[in-house]
Order: sequence, then C-alpha cells, then structure tokens
Amino acid sequence: MGMHELAIGFGLFLVLEGLIYAAFPSGVKNLARMVPEIPDHTLRNFGVVAMIMGVGLIWIVKG
Repeated sequence: MGMHELAIGFGLFLVLEGLIYAAFPSGVKNLARMVPEIPDHTLRNFGVVAMIMGVGLIWIVKG
C-alpha cells in the first residue's frame, strides 16, 4: 500500500506542477529570474513551512 500511495502522491505533484507551468508560463519565468536574488535563509524557511503544511495536511486527511 505504501508504494501505491507514493506513486499517487508523485503523480499529483506532477499534475499540479504541470498546471502551474501551463496556466502561468510568464509568471514561472519571472519567478525563476527572482529566485537567485532571494536570500538562502528565506528560501529555506519557505521550504520548511511548506513541508510542515504538507505533513500536517497528510496527517489530517489520513487521520
């Protein structure tokens, strides 16, 4: 069951990633230009917050 859920999660990630590129291509390009100028600690903090939110959401849904 674990690998099945992992494959579903990865597939959902790809769908959402593709949706962002398809819906907002110029926004993605602008963001890609801005990322090198964002301080490392800001990117790291954003990543940690995103992971916590993701784990929290999974924890709530899986209950």
